[in-house]
Amino acid sequence: MGEFVAEIKTRISETDKSLQAARAAGDDFLADAHASELEDLHRIAVLNGIDPHCA
Repeated sequence: MGEFVAEIKTRISETDKSLQAARAAGDDFLADAHASELEDLHRIAVLNGIDPHCA
């Protein structure tokens, strides 16, 4: 489970950075795509007992 936890936290962190970059660039479509992916990653984390905000 340790590897899964590390991977989900890494994916959350990277996706959040990509979301912020897309917003800063004014790319609404890409920002929406990253926001949707981030929501999915948070949902997966919670379903597996992982706090998604500790990434």
